[in-house]
Parts: sequence; structure tokens; C-alpha cells
Amino acid sequence: MKAMVMTAAGKPEVMQLQDVAEPTIEQPNQILVRLKAAGVNPIDTKIRTRGTFYPEQMPAILGCDGAGIVQAVGSQVRQFKPGDEVYFCAGGLGKQGTGNYAELTVVPEHLVAPKPQSLSFAEASAAPLVLITAWEALFDRGRLSAGQKVLIHAGAGGVGHVAIQLAKIKGAEVCTTVGSPDKARLVRQLGADEPILY
Repeated sequence: MKAMVMTAAGKPEVMQLQDVAEPTIEQPNQILVRLKAAGVNPIDTKIRTRGTFYPEQMPAILGCDGAGIVQAVGSQVRQFKPGDEVYFCAGGLGKQGTGNYAELTVVPEHLVAPKPQSLSFAEASAAPLVLITAWEALFDRGRLSAGQKVLIHAGAGGVGHVAIQLAKIKGAEVCTTVGSPDKARLVRQLGADEPILY
């Protein structure tokens, strides 16, 4: 299969299109996914620039966020079957056998979710890490509940624009920092109650 392989730490040129062996299901809880789209996050560019978490396992396939179609499932997978459209956040930190800048990847079932029908594969592949980050900050750590007020920095940014929407769904009052009148208009459209032009 084809994959974008990181050959060393450095500029974008260290990413090379190569033929690599297709991944295979090795654990009963794994799913083989044919990628339709892969998200690019700041963590991906930082790893590419600075090096992976597993330097002894180079070369590496990066990419945490992905969306695609299930090709095969392990014997203990119960929620998915071949043909299902899915999205996920998994791997991509340089460990062998992970990463989704490739045609195929293997992902544990508990990290996979059905792709919302209202989203394209590209849209779904851009969502997981951003959603996880916003959710953990607001609800797991911040314990945000209905009726509370929350300040979200960089409301027009990748995580911020999602955090605004999650907070509003929860019933919170949202104040958010932005850097321009255009961004203030955008965050109001997303539900922010009070944009703060820093």
C-alpha cells in the first residue's frame, strides 16, 4: 500500500510517499480501516519537526485522526462490520503499526466511532482530536454544567470553536477571546455570548 512515511525529523520534505506492507489485524479487538481522509493536527507537525515518541522505530507513519470504511474486524469486535463508515483518533506518534497517513490502518475498536452521516469523510477526519481536547477541558477537568459561565481562549481557533459549541449545548454562558472583529462575528455565530477582543 502507499503511505506518507516520515524518514527523519525535519521540514515537510522528510515526508516521503512510499510503498509499505499492508497492516494486518493482530488482536481480536482491532479493526482494519481503509482511509478516505486523514486529519492534520499541530501535534503531527510538531512530531514531524522534532521527532517521534519512538525514535528507535523510524521510519514512521504519522497521523492520529482519520475517517474511512471498515475492511475487516477482529474476532471480538461487536460494534462494527465491513462496510461501516467510521472515524477515530489513534496512534500516529511514531509507534510501528500505527498512523493513518496511509491507505489502510489498524485501530482498536474502543477508539472508533460511527461517522456521522451529516459529515463528509474529510470533515469527520478533522474532528476527533479537537473534540476530545475540548470535551476533556470543559467536562472532564472543568466539570462544566448548565448555567455556569465559561471563558474560552482563542474562540475562533481549532479547539476553541468546538469548545464554544459544546459549552452552549451544555447550557453554559460563553465568553471567548478573539483577535479581530471578523472572529468576533464568527464566534457569535457559533453561540458565544460575549466575544472579548484582546
